[in-house]
Parts: sequence; C-alpha cells; structure tokens
Amino acid sequence: MKKSICFYFQVHQPTRLRLYRFFDIGKDSHYYDDFTDRTIMKRIAQKCYLPMNALLLEQIKATKGAFKVAFSISGTALEQFDRYAPEVIDSFRALAETGSVEFLSETYYHSLAALNSPAEFKHQVLKHKEAIEKYFGVTPKSFRNTELIYSDNIGKMVFDMGFKTMLTEGARHIMGWRSPNYLYSCDLQPKLKLMMRNYALSDDIAFRFSDQSWEGWPLTTERFAEWAKAAEGDVLNLFMDYETFGEHQAAETGIFEFMKALPSALLKDGNFDFVTPAQASRKYKPVEELSVPEPISWADEERDVTAWLGNELQQDAYNKVYSLTEKLSLLNDEYLWEDFGRLQESDHFYYMCTKFFSDGEIHKRFNPYDTPYEAFINYMNVLSDFIIRVDNALAERK
Repeated sequence: MKKSICFYFQVHQPTRLRLYRFFDIGKDSHYYDDFTDRTIMKRIAQKCYLPMNALLLEQIKATKGAFKVAFSISGTALEQFDRYAPEVIDSFRALAETGSVEFLSETYYHSLAALNSPAEFKHQVLKHKEAIEKYFGVTPKSFRNTELIYSDNIGKMVFDMGFKTMLTEGARHIMGWRSPNYLYSCDLQPKLKLMMRNYALSDDIAFRFSDQSWEGWPLTTERFAEWAKAAEGDVLNLFMDYETFGEHQAAETGIFEFMKALPSALLKDGNFDFVTPAQASRKYKPVEELSVPEPISWADEERDVTAWLGNELQQDAYNKVYSLTEKLSLLNDEYLWEDFGRLQESDHFYYMCTKFFSDGEIHKRFNPYDTPYEAFINYMNVLSDFIIRVDNALAERK
C-alpha cells in the first residue's frame, strides 16, 4: 500500500490590541489596533496567502486532484480577510471548489477555551462551523484545536460535538517509542481517531528550510522524498503555519519553488498518495489507544501549554478573563460577547511568555511588545475597562 502524505496548514491572524493606557480605562472602549491589523494582513496576503493559494490551485489542477491539502482558518483571520483583503477569501473559495481541499473546524477565536470552559469551547466551535459553511459552502468533518492543544478530556468533548477525527502533536513524551505516522485513538473515547504531527519532517520545512547551518540544507524535493520514503508508518502528517510560505520563510529562500515541485515529485515516485484528514480517517485504522492525561500542543520544546500559561502573569490574565463567563451568560449583548471572544485569543497570553532559553527567539519573533510585562499591563488595562462594561450592563439589567 502507498504511504499517504497529509498536508495541513494553520491560518490565523490575531486581533491586536492598541496601546491602551491606564487613563483610558472607563473612557475609551475601542481596544484594537486596526491600522496594524490592516497593514500586516495586506502584507501577508501579498507575500503568502495569495501566491501560495495560487500555487496550490495550480498543483491540484496539474495533478488532476491527486494533490490534496487541509486548512484551518480561525474566525479572526476570516474577519480580517473580509475587512482588509476580500480577494483572499475568493482564492480560498477557488481551492474549496476543487474538492481536493478540506477545511477543518476549530475555536472561532483561536482561544484556550477547551482548557477552562466547555460551554464557551462548544460555543466557539459552533460559531466557527457556521463561518466555514457561510464562506466556503462546506461542513467541517475533522477538528484541530488551537495550536493543536489536546488531552483525553478535550478529545472526548470534541467527539461529543460530532467529530470523528482530531489533529494533534506527536509529542515525544507522549509517543515514546511509537511512531506519529499511524492513526491512534482517544483513551477516553476510542471512536475518536487521532492524527499525530510528524514534527521532524514538518519543521524541516517550517523552521529549518532556510537555515544554512542545518545539515539538511539545501532541502530539495528529492532529499525530502527520500526522508519520507524511509519513514515507517501509514501516513506522514505534515502540519505547519501557512505563514511559513513567504512570511517566515521568505520567497528568496526558494520555499515556493520547493512546494511547487513537491507534489509531482512525490506522486511520480509511485510510493505516495495525498490525503486530507477525513480521507486518512476513512483509509486507516488506529493502531492503539493513546493516553494523554495532561494537555499537549505543538509549541516549544516542551510541547505543552506553558507557552500560554507557564507563568503567573499569564495565569492571572487567563483566570481573570474566564471568571467573567458566568456574568456574560446573563447578558445578551453582542458587542460584549465579541470583545470577550477577542480577549480570549491565545496570542495575548503568548505575548506574556517569559521563556528566555531554547524557545526565547521564537517568542520574540512573533511578539509586538518589547517585554512580556508590557504585554501583561496592556492586556490588563483593556480587561479592566471590559469588566467595567460588563458590570454596568448587569446593573442596568436589574
């Protein structure tokens, strides 16, 4: 049997907070840096989304649909496409119409709700499902949580929402001697199939592609095909940020040429086919149940949730925003609920990360703040104003 390749790309842009000072609290409730959002979206649309979507569409047509990929696009990214770059939506629609692209379900606000609030988690998943149906005319069948965060309990919640397949990280401390190149099943709900990211091969493209000190540089399609052929298992899960192409790895590195040549090179080899997560789930059976009692993710060396909740600053901000869930459940104010969703975006907590060792450079690269403490102060100023608005709305309701 041929070995399958599953390409999955995460597409997300956060709603960035403006510089919000203490003296703004109670006086100005517009929290967002619209100019920066617009500038970054237009730049990445031109450098990544539009050229890469065109490339994938070309390769799908050139291979007569044999090349397949999957996307998850956060609700905040969809909103920004709509607002600042509607042509990107059109290019994703063109991909959807090929039938070779699967759109996955996730949390609308790219949030950490699964770790704290089952009700809010379900609300965001349903909101996201409706958005995918509205924009692309398809109903998601597979699920990926924010940053591939997964545990046995999260898996059970996902299955209870009707999903049979979920993507997560092939974390070394979970896999042990096992290979990520097989399907597994959830320990608490064996009917949920798990697809584990092959982080070595994924990161060869996403992180190491342009590193001239890396022993694998320069990465050619022939070399990658040899590595893929040598890997044991049923399906190689190559999961990465979509912004890898043209943004994290600049066009000058040859990343587009590599991806343009890869599908036909792998298909021509004769040992591979391409599948989406839903197709892989139908094609392969789980080899065993996998126990994941504590949450894992695809972030940092630890592959856990410390990138977002590893210090007291992050935990304080996180606990404070989710403490408002009960109060908000009494209110039917769409603007408060929208702001609540945006304040849950995992990026805000990521910016507060104080890791300065092996993963420090990664956090610095994607952080608009000079220090984690500035990120915390700015977020808490915004949250203070939001709390005032929630309390005022409750007082008016009485």
